[in-house]
Amino acid sequence: MIIENVIAAFGAVFAAKTLLLMAVGVAGGLIAGAIPGFTIAMAVVLTLPFTFSMPPEQGLATMVSVLVGGLSGGLMAGILTGIPGTPSSVATTFDGFPMARKGQPGLALGIGVWSSFFGGIFSAICLMTLAPQLARVGLEFQPWDYFMLVMFALTITASLAGKHLVKGLIAGAIGLLVRTVGEDDAAGMARFDFGSETLLYGFDFIAVLIGLFAFSQLLTDVRDPENATKSLSERGTVKAKIEHLAAIREIGKRWIVVIRSATIGVFTGILPGAGGSVANILAYDQAKKASKVPEEFGTGTPEGIIAPESSNNAVEGGALIILMALGIPGDVTAAVMLGALLIHDVVPSPNFISDNPILAYSIFIAFFIATFMMIGMQSFMLRIFVLVTRIRMYMLACVILGFCGIGVFALNNVTFDLWTLLWFGIIGFVMRQFGFPLAPMILGVVLGDIAELNLARALAITPELTPFFTRPWSLFFLIIALFSAMFPLFQGHRGRKKWTLFYLPFACFAASIPLYLMGGVPRPLIATIVIFFGAWLLWKRWKSGWKLDITLAQPVGYRVDAFSSSSPKE
Repeated sequence: MIIENVIAAFGAVFAAKTLLLMAVGVAGGLIAGAIPGFTIAMAVVLTLPFTFSMPPEQGLATMVSVLVGGLSGGLMAGILTGIPGTPSSVATTFDGFPMARKGQPGLALGIGVWSSFFGGIFSAICLMTLAPQLARVGLEFQPWDYFMLVMFALTITASLAGKHLVKGLIAGAIGLLVRTVGEDDAAGMARFDFGSETLLYGFDFIAVLIGLFAFSQLLTDVRDPENATKSLSERGTVKAKIEHLAAIREIGKRWIVVIRSATIGVFTGILPGAGGSVANILAYDQAKKASKVPEEFGTGTPEGIIAPESSNNAVEGGALIILMALGIPGDVTAAVMLGALLIHDVVPSPNFISDNPILAYSIFIAFFIATFMMIGMQSFMLRIFVLVTRIRMYMLACVILGFCGIGVFALNNVTFDLWTLLWFGIIGFVMRQFGFPLAPMILGVVLGDIAELNLARALAITPELTPFFTRPWSLFFLIIALFSAMFPLFQGHRGRKKWTLFYLPFACFAASIPLYLMGGVPRPLIATIVIFFGAWLLWKRWKSGWKLDITLAQPVGYRVDAFSSSSPKE
């Protein structure tokens, strides 16, 4: 029966018209993702009306293709111009743009393309094989667990800030403050609107993001009249050839980063509301923490491109897992996909795969095919996008700013969003000049709404605070949040202070406690393995006489602030 359904799904997807529509969808997604301000969600929404008259398999295959193309398109603008084409490509600019400025845009683009491909393939495999199992994990989460998850993500602010810890915390606090402007989603109360009906709706996240990164970057690039009249190619930084083989070799040396980052992306996609904008920063942060040379991040290291691109392409596989299994959209684009299913009288539920096997397998197969189409079409289109770097900077800035304005306005058709773009562009420019990192502020804007909403839900259920510390998942995120917050201190004293020898073992012991509390068989088994690993680390250090490894010590002030700007200081 399964084989018959798979064969029928293959027949539906491999129809000539469907494949043609998928190719057009991938191309459209790549273009939408590469234009700053034109989000993937916008591209999918614009595609939805064209699928009304199509059969369900054909219409959803087309939308999946736009989705896959958009996920990879954002890296083009991020690497070539330093402006992320989509929110899920923010972290790609941290090392992609510096690598392009160092004269290796072809290598940077190649690494981004193939990292996206491998992340997408990993996600597609998870989508096909682990949907029911992984969906159960997301089903366990309650408001207390979501809130602690956000608290854990916010602790990343400390490591993102590098040596500018205080400035990073200030930037993160400003991001949280920006998110509180407008109507409270839980209570419906107006906050910080100053009697303005426009402010009652708050600041649009896309407008804030594009203002902080795009407009501020453009102002930084054209502030010097001499540099404004030059193109990147005149500075000798551009090669038109995409270095695919060199990129594959670089990724092959760091395959563990691909697997770890793609896993982070899938898991983040399963959690409703997180999405690629959180996953790419989480993956980048974990790659930096695990690296033997964290000081190279922000200067153009391949790991800084591999991690975010592997994770953001894996996110939608996770979002589709939770959508198909439970009917819960993991992000905005998955919500649009849910609308498309409902239009075709298909209601996602735990019985979705068994009740609509041909449609379910069609989505699986379309995700795979679109990923392969993406690698082929992007390889061709990147050659065209590399030519963008030959345009004089002031001309490029005008064109990009125009697209940013069009994209921001088209999202909601609200003039106020253009003013938001302007104000936050100026704020971002000033912050760059005074050394404030922008990533913590973006993280605060992204996560502030999720944290506040789930805190309100948790307190509405019960005013007691004990569930934050007694629920296994909430306790798990609290523990890793504490150790994550301490990580910059550990990294700074590693190899010089003896207490750093106990940091990782104690982290293993502490993280195993909530895993045991979850019950069952697999999680206590994982907890036991984690405890044995921590004990092995302690035994190994005891055998060495608690001797410090001075080769791991970093010089004071070693951390480079990779997040104070999306471009290196000139």
